[in-house]
Amino acid sequence: MTRRFFISWAMILISLQLFAQKAEVFSNAEGAIRGYDAVAYFTESKPVKGKTDFSYQWNNATWYFSSAENLNKFKATPEKYAPQFGGYCAYGLSEGHKSPTQPDAWTIVDNKLYLNYNVKVKEKWSENKEERIKKANENWVDLKDKE
Repeated sequence: MTRRFFISWAMILISLQLFAQKAEVFSNAEGAIRGYDAVAYFTESKPVKGKTDFSYQWNNATWYFSSAENLNKFKATPEKYAPQFGGYCAYGLSEGHKSPTQPDAWTIVDNKLYLNYNVKVKEKWSENKEERIKKANENWVDLKDKE
């Protein structure tokens, strides 16, 4: 009886892992980019908190914007404005793992938004960002669907 019980529980746990959502976008209770406006990084060159009045569901996450204009820009071409690597830390991805990010630790390189774990990590990432981006792109293929 005990053996059957443990086998049953093991099968349930394996099933749950197989069907668990694999978050391609870093999002928390505040939304993608912790509720900050992805478009504002490009148009205002700074992080700007989004408003609940201007929200949009994309890629299994809620995105917030500071204006209707920014919302519409994102809706038209989300890939243009969404951060690379689903908003996970670009440095972390270059090291082979997913890490959360802070909205104030950001860089735009070749018209692409990259976020980092914090400002200190961003400084380290910036020392050789081209190589880090290359390595993160390679790692993202295997890591994007993993927790």
